[in-house]
Amino acid sequence: MGRPWNQERSPEEGLDTECSRQWARARRVLIAVLLCGLLLGSSVFWVYIFQNCGPRLCETAVCLDLLAYYLASGNRSVSPCTDFFSFVCQTANGTSDSFQALTEENKSQLWRLLESPGSWNLGSGQEKAFQFYNSCMDTDAIEASGVGPLKQVLEELGGWHISGNWTSLDFNQTLRLLMSQYGYFPFFRAYLRPHPAPPHTPIIQIDQPEFGILLQQGQEQKVYAQVLREYVTYLKRLGTLLGGDPEKVEQHVSWSLSFMSRLFMFLRPLEQQRAQDKLFHVVTIGELQEMAPAIDWFSCLQATFTPMSLSPSQTLVVHDLDYLRNMSQLVEKDLLANRDMMQSYMILGLVDSLSPALDSKFREAHRELSQKLRKLKKLPPLPAYPRWMKCVEETGAFFEPTLAALFVREAFGPRIQSAAMELFAEIKDAVITRLKKLSWISEETQKEALNRLTQLQVEMGAPKQALKPELAKQEYSDIQLGPSFLQSFLSCVRSLQSRKVRSFLQPFPYHRWQESPWGVNAYYSISDHVVVFPAGLLQPPFFHPGYPRAVNFGAAGSIMAHELLRIFHRLLLPGGCPACDAHALQEAFLCLERHYAAFPLPITPSVNGSHTLLDNAADIGGLAIAFQAYSKRIVEHSGELTLPNQNLSPYQLFFRSYAQVMCRELSSLDPQDTHSPPSLRVHGPLSNTPDFAKHFQCPRGTLLNPSARCKLW
Repeated sequence: MGRPWNQERSPEEGLDTECSRQWARARRVLIAVLLCGLLLGSSVFWVYIFQNCGPRLCETAVCLDLLAYYLASGNRSVSPCTDFFSFVCQTANGTSDSFQALTEENKSQLWRLLESPGSWNLGSGQEKAFQFYNSCMDTDAIEASGVGPLKQVLEELGGWHISGNWTSLDFNQTLRLLMSQYGYFPFFRAYLRPHPAPPHTPIIQIDQPEFGILLQQGQEQKVYAQVLREYVTYLKRLGTLLGGDPEKVEQHVSWSLSFMSRLFMFLRPLEQQRAQDKLFHVVTIGELQEMAPAIDWFSCLQATFTPMSLSPSQTLVVHDLDYLRNMSQLVEKDLLANRDMMQSYMILGLVDSLSPALDSKFREAHRELSQKLRKLKKLPPLPAYPRWMKCVEETGAFFEPTLAALFVREAFGPRIQSAAMELFAEIKDAVITRLKKLSWISEETQKEALNRLTQLQVEMGAPKQALKPELAKQEYSDIQLGPSFLQSFLSCVRSLQSRKVRSFLQPFPYHRWQESPWGVNAYYSISDHVVVFPAGLLQPPFFHPGYPRAVNFGAAGSIMAHELLRIFHRLLLPGGCPACDAHALQEAFLCLERHYAAFPLPITPSVNGSHTLLDNAADIGGLAIAFQAYSKRIVEHSGELTLPNQNLSPYQLFFRSYAQVMCRELSSLDPQDTHSPPSLRVHGPLSNTPDFAKHFQCPRGTLLNPSARCKLW
C-alpha cells in the first residue's frame, strides 16, 4: 500500500525529491528553449519560402513603364466589388482608352522610323515610302502650291461651271474618271471582296454610299436641319476657296444638299441592315444595268477594276437593290434639267474627299466642320492631331508592305513572337479543355468542334508576303511622286487600287489581312478559318515577354480566347447545332440577358441584340478560359511576378489587366459596334467569375458577387 500523504519522510527521501524538482525545472527550461528555437527557425524558414517562392516584385524598365501606365488611371476611392470599371479606368478627365492609347503609340513608333534616315535603303522599294512621307510633311511646299494642283484636277474632269471654264462631259464619263482615277464614289461604293459562299472567289460588291457628314436614320428633325446648315456653310467655303462666285456657289451648294438628302432617304435604316446582314443579292452587270440604267455599270466597273476582264455576264454582290433602283431614277430625272448641278454635286464631294492632301485652308475648313458636327451630336471634340500623325496614316495606307516590315523588325522580334505563340498555345489548350466539359454540346458536335479547332490557322505580326522586301520595289513601280503633293497622293491612290485588283486576280496561298500589322484589332476570318493577331496588338501595355504572367494572360490572353470562341458562334445561333441541348442553350442565353440587364448604364446604348449577346458570351468565356490557363500555368511553373506599389496579388493583377483592356469612353463607340458598352464588358464577365469575388473578397450580394451566375462556355 502506498504511504499516507502526511507520513514523515527520511532525509534521503527529501533530498531525492528536491533533485527531482530541480530536474523538472531544468527540463521545462530546456523544452522552452527548444520550442523557441523551433519557432524562430520555422519563422526564418517561412520568410525564406515567402521571399523566394511567393510573388516577387518586377522592377525592370518595362514593368515600371507598365506601373506608370496603370497609375495614370483608376479611382481607388470606389470599391472594386461594386465598380471595378471606375476602379481601373477612371481618370481626372473622364475614362482612359487603352486601345486608342496603343494605336497612337504604334503610330509614334512608325513616325520615329520614318524620321530616321537609317531606316531605309536608297534604290529600294522603301525609298518611295519615305519620299512620300517627306512630301506630306513639307507643308511649306503644299502651301506654296495653293489651289493650283486642285484646279488642274478639275480641268481633267472638264472644269467646273461655278469657277470658270467648264466643258460639259458626259455624266458617265465623269463618273468613270472619279471612280477609276480618284477613288471617289459619289452614288454608291464598289470594291472587291471574297465571295460570301464557297469557294470564295473574288467578286465585286456594290454597297450604299458613305456620305461626308454624320447623317442617321431616326435623327431629330432639329438636329438634322442643323447638320445640313453646317454642311452648306462648309461647301460654300470650298466653292469660294476655288474662286467661285459666292452667289453661284450658294445656288449649286443648296441644290447639292437637296440632292444628297433625297439620296439619303433611300437608305435602309441601320437596324434593318444589321437584321439582314446575311442577305445579299447576286446579279450580273447586265441585270443591274436593266434595274438601274442611269449608270453605265460595265464601263465604270471595268475602268475601276482594271486589269480584271469584265463582261455583262459578270456576277456582282448587291446588298440593297432598292436603293440602286431609286438612285438611278433620281439621277435620270435630274440629269435632264440639272446636268451642271449634278457636276457640282460630284465635284464638291471630290474636293471634300481630297481635303487631307490640300493646303491648310481646305484642311482647316474640314476640321471645323467635323468639330461642329460632333458638338451637334453631343460627342467630345476631336483632339488636335499633329501633322506627322496624318502623314504616317497616309504613308501606311499606300505603302503598307514597307511599313509592315519596318514595324515588325522594330516591335515584334523573334523573342516577342515566340512568347506570343506560347501564350496562344496555352489559351488554345484551355479552350480544348473547356470544350470537353460543356454540358449542352453533343458528343458528335464536340468532336467536330475539336477537329475545327485543330485545323485552325493562326497568323501573328504581319502577313508573310509583306515581310519580303523585294516585293515592295515591284509593287511601287507605277507610283509617280511629284511635282505637287496632291499629284503624289493621287498617283498612290491609283497604284493602291491597281495592286488590290492584281492581288485578287493572282493565286493567293495566304489569308488577305483585314488589318494593318500595326493595327490593334484581332479578328477571326470565317472564309479562311484563320485567326489574326497583328503585331500592333501584342505590344505594351497588353503584352510583353518581360511582364508578370498575370498581365499577359489577363490582357492578351483574354483577347485570344475571345477570338477563338468566335469560331463556335454558329453553334449558338438558332438551328446552328441541331444535336445540342437547345433548352440548355436557351436557358443560358436568357440568363445572360438578365445578368447584363441588371447593370446600370449612364445612357441606353443602341446595340444589336443577337450579335451583342454572342459577344457578351465570348467576353465571359474568354475571361474564364484565360483565367483557367493562367491558373494552370501557376501550378506548373513557379516564380510569379507582380507590380510594385500596387498591393495586388498575381490573381488580382490578372483581373486588373483584363479590365484595363476594356477601358474606353462610352461616347467614343462606333454606332455600328456590336459589343456592349465598356463598363458592361468589365462588369458582366467579372461578376460571372467566382474567382474574381474570391480574390477581391467581395461580400455576397454586391454587384460583382451576385447570388446567381450563368454558364455557357
